[in-house]
Amino acid sequence: MSTKRDYYEILGIAKSASQDEIKKAYRKVAMQYHPDRNPDNKEAEEKFKEAAEAYEVLSDTDKRAQYDRFGHAGVGGRGGGFNGGNMNMDDIFSNFGDIFGEDIFGSFFGGNRGGSGGGRRSRGTRGSNLRIKIRLTYEEIAKGANKKIKVKKYVPCSHCSGLGAKDKNAFQTCGTCGGSGQVRKVTQTFLGQMQTVTTCPTCHGEGQTITSKCGHCKGEGRVYGEEMVNIDIPAGVQEGMQLSLSGKGNAGERGGAPGDLLILIEEEPHPELQRDGLNVAFDLYISFPDAVFGTSVEVPTIDGKAKIKIPAGTQSGKIFRLKGKGFPSVNSYEKGDQLIHVNVWTPQQVSSEEKAFLEKSQASDNFKPNPEKSEKGFFEKVRDIFS
Repeated sequence: MSTKRDYYEILGIAKSASQDEIKKAYRKVAMQYHPDRNPDNKEAEEKFKEAAEAYEVLSDTDKRAQYDRFGHAGVGGRGGGFNGGNMNMDDIFSNFGDIFGEDIFGSFFGGNRGGSGGGRRSRGTRGSNLRIKIRLTYEEIAKGANKKIKVKKYVPCSHCSGLGAKDKNAFQTCGTCGGSGQVRKVTQTFLGQMQTVTTCPTCHGEGQTITSKCGHCKGEGRVYGEEMVNIDIPAGVQEGMQLSLSGKGNAGERGGAPGDLLILIEEEPHPELQRDGLNVAFDLYISFPDAVFGTSVEVPTIDGKAKIKIPAGTQSGKIFRLKGKGFPSVNSYEKGDQLIHVNVWTPQQVSSEEKAFLEKSQASDNFKPNPEKSEKGFFEKVRDIFS
């Protein structure tokens, strides 16, 4: 699997770039590798798609923040599937064509993509985004997970292939805009003539109208149904993190681009462990004799059991660390630890023999608290854990 390039590098901008700079940079790269300027050039087409993927993420404030914090994994970019990974050319032109203007889709390339006139006609209406929640166990979070989820949503009509028409001949050129998808209006002002261009209200920018609607979807090009969606979740995600799966939201109307599927991560509580960032915490209770003589115990971890040795004379409050037994970071090779907090169990009821023994021991100097100077206090231990 090839390594995905940095989005800022693809567009040739700094991480501090403004939204206007991002837009200008994308426009420049897209013009350079545009299919009309590079016919039958597969490498240029891939770079054009790569730039579209970078712009899709960096032009969205939330996606950009996730990418800056977690890298490609934060926006689901694991070699394709999320975001721009499975965009086709129609998706790119539908989603981002408006930032190019007429010079690319009209006079610049000597024509237009999909209709007469200066600008590119839009195809249908883009579908809306969908949001779902996925609940993950600690083990799934630690290792990453692949989930197959049945999503109820609008899907393209199978009878008309999403076009909304009875058949391919059930279209006619829009009489209002003449097929351009735009309406030009000239207004006389005190400064002279002013021309405005708006989307055609009759065909909604499509340049054509349907003469006979599909009887199954009533002309919408979509119906309410369901789809099995395959979701690849990177290891190390956290509660509240959101991933975006491009093109898996509601289908658009009359062949419009689909929306995105937004996946909100939830963590299923563990019966024994607690998460603290990348670390995992566990409270271990041992008896007084085990604390005095030492023992070996099994403790739960994210992926099974681990055996640890409790040295003789272990004090209550002692914290043991299992290196690398925590969660991985979603955007680096860093991995957390498991912290085991020892609690010496004090019995609440004792027999008469036990009481006599304890009373006799109470007078012994060996049973009187005598912490060494090297023994760290509670706050020092906490500081050490998070340092």
